[in-house]
Amino acid sequence: MIVATGVGSMPGETQNAFDDAVRTVLGELSGDGGLPYLPEVPGRGAIATMTGRALAVVSELGADLQPTGWRLTGADGAGVDHRRARSLLAQDLDGFEEQAQGYAGEVKVQVAGPWTLAATVEKPRGDKVLSDIGARRELAQALAEGVRGHVRDVRRRVPDAARIVVQVDEPALAAVLAGSVPTASGFHRHRSVDLPEASTTLGWVLEAVAEEGALPWVHSCAAGTPLRLLRESGARGLAVDLTMLGAADHDVLAEALEAGETVALGVLPTTDPGTPPTDTVLTERVLRWLDMLGLDPESTGGTLVVSPACGLAGASPSWARRALALARSTARHLSD
Repeated sequence: MIVATGVGSMPGETQNAFDDAVRTVLGELSGDGGLPYLPEVPGRGAIATMTGRALAVVSELGADLQPTGWRLTGADGAGVDHRRARSLLAQDLDGFEEQAQGYAGEVKVQVAGPWTLAATVEKPRGDKVLSDIGARRELAQALAEGVRGHVRDVRRRVPDAARIVVQVDEPALAAVLAGSVPTASGFHRHRSVDLPEASTTLGWVLEAVAEEGALPWVHSCAAGTPLRLLRESGARGLAVDLTMLGAADHDVLAEALEAGETVALGVLPTTDPGTPPTDTVLTERVLRWLDMLGLDPESTGGTLVVSPACGLAGASPSWARRALALARSTARHLSD
């Protein structure tokens, strides 16, 4: 069966908005044909953004919030904002646990990947972690260890879940590899990272996910993300924006589907469209893509997932709800 899911982020700026997001996700995606997920509501502030959320998961490293963004604190321990980020994640998990009682299907959680963190978090004395080989290795390993605990926590809270999917978000990976991440001054760019190091570092996190019995995905809606590298690093699911794919990307996705791996195909707008697509239009779009690959829906049942192109934080609550509903009805049409 082809299923539907969302990338992760949802609209809103309050804790009530998070609770509403959980109700929307569980309401639209629970049961056959849906993969519900722990929503992210970054509109609540820095502690709820992709970076703040990931630092809440990171093990044994402290951080604090500076005017320039998040910064590691080394041996000085977690700052007040870091502690708030951890507290908010625990609070969100409490809320998800309460509303998901008795749920027995698959469930997905998201966390920023090691290269996106390295490109957004600063070292204790400034400039990005990306600028220091040792610092980026230490951060990646702390993230991998933290993800292990996060998977265990989610499994404890949703004990009947058939399987946990961990989506590692790497929107900055393409920029890291291209050497286009700006330095602190903004006048220069950090040196590009070579492919073997990029693969090995990402692999630490994906391996940690797999060793905990969860399924590792990698998501990026940035053009130029090396999908083959993601598979070689251990990703068993690739979440992409269909409009951002290059010619070679289609081949990699076809190989993944033929190998029984997951492809989450982003086909829905992430903000309110002037003319919303119908599930018929979306179904035809996916069918055309499969036909281009020489695949049919029957051969991809259980591996193809329909989703919005990226996160829904910039959408209205009504469109976020409708987008998930359309993703699910599209998945049902494709499964018929």
